[in-house]
Amino acid sequence: MRVRVLGIGMGPRHVTAEVAEALRGCDYAVAARKREGDELLALRRAVCDAYGLPLVAVPDPERDRNDPADYPAAVAAWHEARVAAYERVLGERGGTAAFLVWGDPALYDSTLRIVARVAERGVVPVEYDVLPGISAPQLLAARHRIVLHGVGRPVHVTPARRLNEAVAAGQDNIVVMLGSGPVFEGLEEWSVWWGANLGTDTEELVAGRVGDVLPAIGAARARARERAGWVMDAALLRRNT
Repeated sequence: MRVRVLGIGMGPRHVTAEVAEALRGCDYAVAARKREGDELLALRRAVCDAYGLPLVAVPDPERDRNDPADYPAAVAAWHEARVAAYERVLGERGGTAAFLVWGDPALYDSTLRIVARVAERGVVPVEYDVLPGISAPQLLAARHRIVLHGVGRPVHVTPARRLNEAVAAGQDNIVVMLGSGPVFEGLEEWSVWWGANLGTDTEELVAGRVGDVLPAIGAARARARERAGWVMDAALLRRNT
């Protein structure tokens, strides 16, 4: 059978022509259901509805999210549980299945690792391909009308939990993802371009000197969560010279 790993940005408006064509050729889509009333599953369903594609919701295995001492091992165990759950669905249904990935499959998403593991195990014979989507850093830069880096300069991308490590290593132009709230304490003199729920109707944007706009970021994040029921944010942090 065939699996297509498709980047969908933040929903129906971000589906590229290439991904739309792929969706029309699939038999169904597979997605994790994290809880009852899962708002992000509902957005995936909206994409499927737009292309007449059935959505198979698979209860997501539990994962230790309380900053375990061995974070890689906790994630690996969670991935193996997901592999087994998806193998059951793919084995039962066959055909061509789509996995709809928020943003782009290459950036802070494990769908590709899980699909590759399914193929590696061989319990269900699978061939798979990948189509890109619009990522959060791309949306962040577009909304703030900025380039993510200076001329000829690098940009460092990190999850929020490793921001302090990046700063200590001398990084001074940093895209921060997967945050659970403003984590910019100690960087008050830096500049920040921040966004939550980018590309959706509940999008929030704040920019300025970190020390001046931290309260505004906290308030905007709370608004986004209240309106959408969930929040995903990203930020560009740049040391002022």
